[in-house]
Amino acid sequence: MTRTCITALVLGLSAGPVAADGTIIQSARDEKIIASLDILVAEVRRDGENVTFRMTTAGVAGSDKPQPVGALAGAPVTAYVWPTTLDPATVGFEGGTGILALVATVHPDFDDTPLEDETGDGKADNDGDLWHSHWVVLTPGDDCGPGALKVRDIPEGQTPALPATWPGLPLFIDSPGYTPAFDGPEITLSVPLSADLSGVGYDGVTSALRVNANLHTPLLCVTDVFDIASGDLSLPGRIE
Repeated sequence: MTRTCITALVLGLSAGPVAADGTIIQSARDEKIIASLDILVAEVRRDGENVTFRMTTAGVAGSDKPQPVGALAGAPVTAYVWPTTLDPATVGFEGGTGILALVATVHPDFDDTPLEDETGDGKADNDGDLWHSHWVVLTPGDDCGPGALKVRDIPEGQTPALPATWPGLPLFIDSPGYTPAFDGPEITLSVPLSADLSGVGYDGVTSALRVNANLHTPLLCVTDVFDIASGDLSLPGRIE
């Protein structure tokens, strides 16, 4: 399943089943989707001050990465995404600005974690080919295509509230340094989160994004959606 139009995709799918207690979202196997990006289960659970975001896939999670193009302009991105109903202010963004999502992502053409040296080679600007995490704020992006989503841009001259670990890109993106863990079909991200999560909804998505070839607004668009755990992006899961 590869559609650039999120609206058409949502209308074309039926919702996946949610566990009776509302804590996990189950999704049927779809042979048309790359196995490592075909979501079978999406789950978010709290354990004290930490919250674990998990997806189980039909293949080896994290095994498929985008092919590099050799430049930031037009660079492809692959991502496992947990959209939530949390307000972006929960992690330091300007409040009420879009859908707060946790993302595990990889993009071999650029590095956007300037505070982290994931390879341990003494350089902090060459690690984009390793899976890493971001908080992002997603908004409708008709400038990316009808019905599409994008990572919210920061217009020139505006100074919205941003997390302390914002990487300096003109986007609502945070590079907090949480490392995704892969175990066969499963990917997990454990993050510290002390906010009240009562009634907070979530979903699971696998997608592709691309940096605008003009390096201008919009800067980072969702170009393909491989799978949505709920089928309709309704964020039906509830954090236990």
